[in-house]
Amino acid sequence: MKLLEWVNLKVVDSLKGKDLLTLLDYSKEEVKDLIQLAVELKKLTKEGKCPPLLEGKTLGMIFEKHSTRTRISFEVGMKQLGGNGMFMHARDLQIGRGESVYDTGNVLSGYLDGIMIRANSHDMVKELAEHASIPVINGLTDIFHPCQALADILTIHEVKGYTAGLKIAYIGDGNNVAHSLVIAAAYMGMHIAVATPVGYEADEEIIQKAKTIALENGGSLFVSNDPLEAVVNTDVVYTDVWTSMGQEEEAAKRLADFKGFQINDDLVANAKNDYMFLHCLPAHREEEVATSVIDGPNSYIFQQAENRLHAQKAVLASVMA
Repeated sequence: MKLLEWVNLKVVDSLKGKDLLTLLDYSKEEVKDLIQLAVELKKLTKEGKCPPLLEGKTLGMIFEKHSTRTRISFEVGMKQLGGNGMFMHARDLQIGRGESVYDTGNVLSGYLDGIMIRANSHDMVKELAEHASIPVINGLTDIFHPCQALADILTIHEVKGYTAGLKIAYIGDGNNVAHSLVIAAAYMGMHIAVATPVGYEADEEIIQKAKTIALENGGSLFVSNDPLEAVVNTDVVYTDVWTSMGQEEEAAKRLADFKGFQINDDLVANAKNDYMFLHCLPAHREEEVATSVIDGPNSYIFQQAENRLHAQKAVLASVMA
């Protein structure tokens, strides 16, 4: 950690110039330090004192997919830190017309101080990071969504006051959100239950890595095809949409395959009374979650969404400052 004496704020100095492609690239200590930095930056922001740590810096934001939370939170986050966020849709860049990732990475490195990319392919983002000489931040790929997971842990920390030893149940598609969530929760020493329909399980290699990390930190991870088994006595219930962007042609099949996996009053009755409901949004009410749950007193989805802003500011300040 590095002390910025003029604001008495610690940034994660070991991350300076480093990419964020997956939380597996970071250590447990670095993830925890990012959460603490996010807490402090959120407090300063609410007090109107967010420090201009990125004054004069520009973040290029490349999007292959539509976005609400990712685009706005990164753009606002850069502004609050004194910098500038530049939106670029991939179709408006030469990379959308066949320019190589090698050329794009090298060219953008001469203009920008960092790149955030929301892309279809994780392999493409890895290639971009390999060729860019500036930090590359994964805003979402087909395999990982690390910034979302940081916001999730920040929200749990705020509401519960701690994370180690808590049980979190993820119920739904074993997708990019699930992958990053189990890694982040494992670093925190949480007990993780993942329940997916048959054929929609999370990547086995990622699950095994997260299981090892969890055990090293006093937590655990188990997977199931039974949502009831996962949700029993849990502190946090988490879900995502059943059909993500790019999967629209599968919607009817997925709706049938995910029958019985809706987060509803009957299911959450098996969780602890003070359970938290989380959802990365956007949500499809009465599909993956009942309206009574997502709009109920145990739902923290909007606090969770806001925390994307503060968690990402912690990342930006650490890798770009």
